[in-house]
Amino acid sequence: MNEAGPAPAMVSACVLIIGNEILSGRTQDANLAFLAQGLNEVGIRLREARVIPDDAQIIISTVNEARGKFDYVFTTGGIGPTHDDITALSIAQAFGVPLVLHPEAKRILESHYPPGGLNEARLRMAQVPEGATLLPNPISRAPGFRVDNVFVLPGVPQIMQAIFNELKHRLKGGAKIFSRSVSCTLGEGTIAKDLAALQERYGDLEIGSYPYFRRSDFGVTLVVRGTEQERIAAAVAELKALIRTLGGDPQEGLAED
Repeated sequence: MNEAGPAPAMVSACVLIIGNEILSGRTQDANLAFLAQGLNEVGIRLREARVIPDDAQIIISTVNEARGKFDYVFTTGGIGPTHDDITALSIAQAFGVPLVLHPEAKRILESHYPPGGLNEARLRMAQVPEGATLLPNPISRAPGFRVDNVFVLPGVPQIMQAIFNELKHRLKGGAKIFSRSVSCTLGEGTIAKDLAALQERYGDLEIGSYPYFRRSDFGVTLVVRGTEQERIAAAVAELKALIRTLGGDPQEGLAED
């Protein structure tokens, strides 16, 4: 995944959030937005995200589907020490390899816990699919792992973020994504027809419409995304002109996405 050469126009990713606690509403996911932003920073487009239960067959089938469809797959959750942490075994089964005790992962855990502290439950966190590459964990030490294009991360946000920050700059991204936003106090219904025509003229860009409601007013923020800043600038100029034509006052922002 790290071969030298020109960056492709787009590199895609999928995030699989694994956990019954997310689906039940007991725990709110805090990982998706972080991963989406971090991937954008290195030129990788998050194209899909799914929340799935702690069910081995669902994990296996979803991982196998996603790893064939996207350049990168990131999973969160299910690699702790308890009986319901079945992600590592499920990933092994998805790739058709055994789950093995990784000697380096065991050594890391042995150095982290006091003598006698590495019990059978904690040792589960040193088990990875055969052939997996460890992903260093600077906080609680129990590593994540990678098999081919699938990166398996813990669900605890602070730990997941630390592991991802360690690995993200080794990922091979595509073209940088830029965005410019234009806000106005027009309703979406007022601008929808002209906005659709603008999108047709700029098929290489993504133009999103996001309404907002405040105490004093309402309106819409229109975001233009793409890899070529000149094309974005041209689209934004037309967008601002059509807003004025419809009686609005465009207010612009500029950022890397």
